[in-house]
Amino acid sequence: MDMRKNIGEMATRCLRRMESCDFEGVRAMCTETATVWHNDGTGDRTIDEKLEQLRPLAGAVGSLRFDITRQFHGANEVLQQHVLRMTMLDGSRSEVHAAMYFRFDGDLIDRMEEYAYGMGAA
Repeated sequence: MDMRKNIGEMATRCLRRMESCDFEGVRAMCTETATVWHNDGTGDRTIDEKLEQLRPLAGAVGSLRFDITRQFHGANEVLQQHVLRMTMLDGSRSEVHAAMYFRFDGDLIDRMEEYAYGMGAA
């Protein structure tokens, strides 16, 4: 299999694990020293810190889906655009449009960066 196609599929698999709140599965896809940056002003975090921040989401969201609109592959990196569609337990819905970058070290994710903006309730 073409490595570029493979890392694109791995990036998608990571998001599918996020959708199902499989945080241990996400962690297993990352290097020990993986970092995450988000445009929320908090700067770089370890993957463990980011996943700990996301854990409360599991109890508040009825469903969550990443709809990938475009994906580009480099030698060891993936850049994509997606829309995160969330339905909360109270039935309210929202969308977050984002660009996300994944850098790989071998077959593990070593870096994630996400620039996102919310669209509010649908």
